Amino acid sequence: MENFDVIVIGAGHAGIEASLSSARLGAKTLMLTLDINSIGKMSCNPAIGGVGKGQLVKDVDAIGGAMGKAADACAIQFRILNSSKGAAVQSSRAQIDMRKYNRYMQGLLKRQKKLKIKEAEVKKLIVRDGQVQGVITEAEEIYSKAVVICPGTFLDGLIHVGLKHFSGGRINERASVALADNLKDLGFNLLRFKTGTCPRLNKKTIDYRKLIKQDGDLIPKPFSFSTISMKRKQVPCYITYTNNQTHEIIRNNLDRSPLYSGAITATGVRYCPSIEDKIVKFADKARHQVFLEPQGLNVVEIYPNGISTSLPEDVQLKLIHSIEGLEKTEVIRFGYGIEHVVVDPTQLYPTLETKRIKNLYLAGQINGTTGYEEAAAQGLIAGINAVLRVKNREPFILDRASSYIGVLIDDLTTKGTTEPYRMFTSRVEYRLIIREDNADLRLSKMGFDLGLVNKKDYRKTKQKEQGIKDGLVFLKQTHIKPGHKVNAILAKLNCTPINRQMSLGSLLKRPEVSIKDLNLIHRLKPGILESAWQQIEIEVKYAGFIQRQLKDVERFKHLEKIKLPTDFDYSQLPGISREIKEKLLKFKPLSLGQASRISGITPVAISLLMVYLRKINAQRQ
Repeated sequence: MENFDVIVIGAGHAGIEASLSSARLGAKTLMLTLDINSIGKMSCNPAIGGVGKGQLVKDVDAIGGAMGKAADACAIQFRILNSSKGAAVQSSRAQIDMRKYNRYMQGLLKRQKKLKIKEAEVKKLIVRDGQVQGVITEAEEIYSKAVVICPGTFLDGLIHVGLKHFSGGRINERASVALADNLKDLGFNLLRFKTGTCPRLNKKTIDYRKLIKQDGDLIPKPFSFSTISMKRKQVPCYITYTNNQTHEIIRNNLDRSPLYSGAITATGVRYCPSIEDKIVKFADKARHQVFLEPQGLNVVEIYPNGISTSLPEDVQLKLIHSIEGLEKTEVIRFGYGIEHVVVDPTQLYPTLETKRIKNLYLAGQINGTTGYEEAAAQGLIAGINAVLRVKNREPFILDRASSYIGVLIDDLTTKGTTEPYRMFTSRVEYRLIIREDNADLRLSKMGFDLGLVNKKDYRKTKQKEQGIKDGLVFLKQTHIKPGHKVNAILAKLNCTPINRQMSLGSLLKRPEVSIKDLNLIHRLKPGILESAWQQIEIEVKYAGFIQRQLKDVERFKHLEKIKLPTDFDYSQLPGISREIKEKLLKFKPLSLGQASRISGITPVAISLLMVYLRKINAQRQ
């Protein structure tokens, strides 16, 4: 019988990051999957990144995860979303060759030392004395010191197409029913969420003359901080819209929709609703955008983002043919809805270990999230913490002021979610200082100290860091005098001319002046990376706002530093209501900061808790 340090159940985006981080940190790791050929399969749209999601990918990459590098290797179009807005909300998004991504991830995992991949369905967890010790498959018992469950939508998945429904984790792939039953038997509070996907169209049968073409950025910006350059063919996406005829077809067939006939009872994704949901909930809208995304360079399928649906196949065909440019389009595969089991994430610590069973970690859609990026972020953290637990080392926890990953996990474990959770920049209160562009500066040292970021990449980050310091000093100390050349350039920028000596830093503060413009006025200090100059520009232009946020972060960190033992007896707290005591006992917060973010915990309760902690500490001394 073979034993492992860590077993990872699942081979989606969470399972990949968990397995790779575990093995790369030196743990003997086993990945169990229902189908080896499905490793890294993109179940839904052929894209990585987006608003808030691009930041997650950058965080994952900076710590040493795989998704950013894989996206760069397999992308066929790059775009920066919100490029006309401030740096805090700019987000990367890339169209991905789905088959290439699938092959890339399979190859990466198969080459990874200390990682074994095996096809098997996990039926039960082996749990003794409140601690997981392995898994039971249909054929054997496999023992380990920690287990990470990353099942995606496979956990008791139920697929809906019209009024037909059948068990499945993805179309034509079986669900994991026994494991869901086992989690229920083990006492976990389970929920059911619903998601869905769009039909797939034959690109050769689309009339592109009627569509709006959308190209990628002229100069693509990679996800990974280790990617030096990308010179490859980029392909366009196309935009079309639904219309009154489309909406009428859907309204006339709502009685055949599992969403509106009562067949689906689970909670769906608010921010990515099905087309039938859009028509009902936004009845005043005359049209809805359909974004046609290529699934690869040598792939015939097109993904019509915006018409996710579980309507019957004949209705799907009618509504597709009613859309401009799609009148004669051939459907390769119809869309469907899927219900699956979710574990209430408030039953987890910020390490993603369950509170109920020691050494058991959960990551991805099982925690109530939706999206590849959210899954990858959780998988990375769960894999890291599983190994740290095995090695009896301190856990790895990211807070809200350090990363988007920290916000994601804190939201889930502290607030929970009653609907599929999706990351947005609006969820992040310190988004001006935890941007996409500085993820390496924030997180790569952590990744390096863990052993996930190599010396070469970390050296590059240190070079960038030093470049920022040198550049800021250069801008502060270098002054220019009024003159025809300077003011002529400023005039072209619709910028007020200068009439006195001014530092380059002061000039860069002007909204009309970019770092490139500044280089025309006075040659910038050589030897500083372009990425460092980008950081410098942001630091200079947003200096006041950044300083205010840093002060907010200091206050936040004060509460985060005050740790709470997991076995703390809240029932003994004087002056606090029974309801608050029960919540604290249920959530078992790891810090005073986390306790303060639990719904219903009042500022007075936090103050009393702080006083009580000081009293206990004084007595111990």
